[in-house]
Amino acid sequence: MRQQIRLGIVHVGRALREPEDFAERWRTGDVHYNVWVWMSLLATAILGTTTYGMTMGLLGGAGAVLAKGVICTFAAGMAWTLALPALYVLNSLSGSKLSISTTVLGALVTASWGGLAMMASIPINWFFTTAIPHPTFVLVVNLVVFAGVGVAMIDVFKRVMRRLEPDRGDVYPAWWLCLVAAIGCELFFHFGLFTFGG
Repeated sequence: MRQQIRLGIVHVGRALREPEDFAERWRTGDVHYNVWVWMSLLATAILGTTTYGMTMGLLGGAGAVLAKGVICTFAAGMAWTLALPALYVLNSLSGSKLSISTTVLGALVTASWGGLAMMASIPINWFFTTAIPHPTFVLVVNLVVFAGVGVAMIDVFKRVMRRLEPDRGDVYPAWWLCLVAAIGCELFFHFGLFTFGG
C-alpha cells in the first residue's frame, strides 16, 4: 500500500507539471493509472481547498477556521460533481469522441491543479488577512484569489482538452467551467464562505 501511495504521488507530480501529456497517455493507452493515482489527484484537490478554506476563517477564530475548511472543500466538490455529467453528455453531443474515463481524468487533473494553486495562494490570503483584518478587504482579497485560480484552471483545462482532441481545434467546453464556477459561487455564498467575522 505504501508503494502504491508513493506511485500515486509521483503520478500527481507528473500530472501537475505536464497535465496535457498525463491525460493523453491515458487516452492513447500508453499507461493505465490505478485507483491510487486517481485517489492522489482527488486528495490534492481536497487538500488544497481545505487548507485554503481554513485561512478564510482566520477572522472568526478556531471554529471558523475548521468550518470554512470543510465548507470550501464541500462546496467546491459539489460544484465539480454536479457539473461533471453535463461535461460528458454535452461534450459528446457536440462531437467529442472522448470516453467517460478520459473526460473525468481531464476534469480531475484540472481540479488537482486548482487545489495546488489554492495552496500556493495561502500565504497571500494569510498575509493580507492578518495585515488588514477588515471583512470587506478580506473579501476582496479572496475574490481576487478565486478569480486568479479560476483563470489558471481554465487555461489548464483548455490545454488538456486541446491535446486530447487536437482535430477539434479551438472547440473546448469552456461553458463547463462557467457552469462549475456558477454552481460553486452559489454554494460558497449559500454556506457563508465569503462572510468574514471581525
